[in-house]
Amino acid sequence: MTQGDVTGALARRRMLAAWMAREIVPHEAGMRAWLARARVSAEDIDELMQEAYCQIVSLPSVDHITAPRAYFMASLRHLMLRRIKRAQVVALDALGEVENWRDDTMVSPEDAAGSRISCQRVMAMIASLPERCRRVVELRKIEGWSQKDIAAHLGMSEKAVEKQVWVGVRAIREAWASAEAESADRMERTESKAGRVW
Repeated sequence: MTQGDVTGALARRRMLAAWMAREIVPHEAGMRAWLARARVSAEDIDELMQEAYCQIVSLPSVDHITAPRAYFMASLRHLMLRRIKRAQVVALDALGEVENWRDDTMVSPEDAAGSRISCQRVMAMIASLPERCRRVVELRKIEGWSQKDIAAHLGMSEKAVEKQVWVGVRAIREAWASAEAESADRMERTESKAGRVW
């Protein structure tokens, strides 16, 4: 490596550090609060923040980042979803929307087991979607891809991607509601039988 290469690399690092300090670091507190609302532990928040910073710093250029806060949040969301997918222990609501998690308390073993079951149910519902719809929903809701990236990857228009996401989410909502109603019916019948025994 020549002296010019070293000087160029150092200048790039200084510019990147200044950009990070100006465009990313000011949003850290808000991102930490968002992750805490999503039931991420303090240790995991620290790790996710570190991973996101490393990911951004490793980029060859940040010129393409027009909305730094949104990019930072998308990076964190993608990293969190990747962890969730690996662990398969998720506090999912019926739609599987990470942003809507609300409980700030520690997750009990019962809640963790319920979340695992919920996650498995949602994943099974996604798997039952028609092939193209399933792939679009997986890329958008699980992998966190943008509609534009999905459209380019699958050779579709962004409008078609949007429609497939809407169709998929609606089908999952309906399947979830149906499963919940069936479960409530079963519970009611069981309680009714138990009441007659006593």
